[in-house]
Amino acid sequence: MSRPPTFTPPPGTRAHRLATARGEFAALTGEPESGRPVRGTVLLLPGFTGSKEDFIALHGPLGAAGYRTVAVDGRGQYESGGPKDDETPYAQGELARDVLAQAAALDVPEVHLLGHSLGGLVARAAVIADPGPFASLTLMASGPAAVTEPQRQRVKLLQDALAALDMAQVWEAIQALDTAEDVADVRDTTDGDELRRRWMLNSPAQLIATGRQLCTEPDRVDELAALAPPVHVVSGERDDTWPVPLLDEMAQRLGAERSVIAGAEHSPNTDRPLETAAALAAFWDRCTEAR
Repeated sequence: MSRPPTFTPPPGTRAHRLATARGEFAALTGEPESGRPVRGTVLLLPGFTGSKEDFIALHGPLGAAGYRTVAVDGRGQYESGGPKDDETPYAQGELARDVLAQAAALDVPEVHLLGHSLGGLVARAAVIADPGPFASLTLMASGPAAVTEPQRQRVKLLQDALAALDMAQVWEAIQALDTAEDVADVRDTTDGDELRRRWMLNSPAQLIATGRQLCTEPDRVDELAALAPPVHVVSGERDDTWPVPLLDEMAQRLGAERSVIAGAEHSPNTDRPLETAAALAAFWDRCTEAR
């Protein structure tokens, strides 16, 4: 579970509803610093059990670099609505169409698309479906196919729990399984009540459907490479979900730029936000200069 440093939007970032042709999505939008020209607009997709707040520490430094940042909760995530018992709206193709609708709603010529973990799989599917709206794609801690076997086992445990228990009971079970170090980390960085609220607002059907996607995702790297969009593969120096050597290999297959954020693990956006923002802005700047 991602643990953002806060759930409070930073100065210059507003919480709002992004109206699209496929419904409304909860969003946090950050604008470039006053007086700075907008160098580009970025759409940020969170990962499994995550939310738009996972990018909250990136808005400031990316705004300082001249980028408008729009982080969204996907359908059935946190503050974006979605059915609780029907998995159909959470099929990957449906989520990809949501992303295309979100990009269209931003009303700019092109969007830099970034997906973290599960969000990277959805972002990839959106670009494969229609690369037209996107100036670039960044895959952050998101690999070529299904997650590792230990992670598949963890997802299976969660799916079994969601089938037998309500969301509050599953939350308590998750907390009981956390190590003392993890619990201390939550106390030090994030309001545990906010994390629980986020969990409780997630759709169980969304968690079950997207968890299945993490465990069964096929390798679509060649499909993406055939489209030849500018791609950036970003990760921490350690990752238990998709091992770093696998991400290195994926970047080579894509002809992508590669950034490894020192001191970060599966969530560079929360582990080392300043360093991550610098790597992201440098890539987007190069994309702009190459056009």
